[in-house]
Amino acid sequence: MKSVLLITALLLSIQLAGQTARADVGPVTGLPMPRFVSLKASEANVRRGPSKTHRIDWIFKRRDMPLRVIAEHGHWRRVEDRDGVGGWLHYSLISGVRTVIIDEDAVELRRKPMTDAPVAAMLERGVVARLNECIADWCSMRADGYRGWAPKSSFWGVERAEIID
Repeated sequence: MKSVLLITALLLSIQLAGQTARADVGPVTGLPMPRFVSLKASEANVRRGPSKTHRIDWIFKRRDMPLRVIAEHGHWRRVEDRDGVGGWLHYSLISGVRTVIIDEDAVELRRKPMTDAPVAAMLERGVVARLNECIADWCSMRADGYRGWAPKSSFWGVERAEIID
């Protein structure tokens, strides 16, 4: 009897260790969790649950809007926007292309990742920009034909410690 309990406890600890090791990746895709994506469609139904039978809570209507994937279930991804509002989207409606959304009233897009670098453009709150690369405190992006660097603290769509080549 002791050996059966010992084996059961050992198997349970191995199973829990495996779950702990994989807690930071999605169970369907194996991709990092949470992760940022963007909205591929210009209109997408956000559902209460992961199927077409679940009620539509609202509709995203902004192509390229950055979203954070926080759960996966089959062909469905639970996402949230910069306000933390979320729901389930079919995976075909999202893209791995990284975008960010400006969170401050006005952000200076600089030619180099330095506070004293020349300004390339001013981006207003709500502008969606395509992410190119990120270093410690700055990210390179492009919006409406302008390219430049902005401090990570001025937008949503990238983790503060994230480095992107």
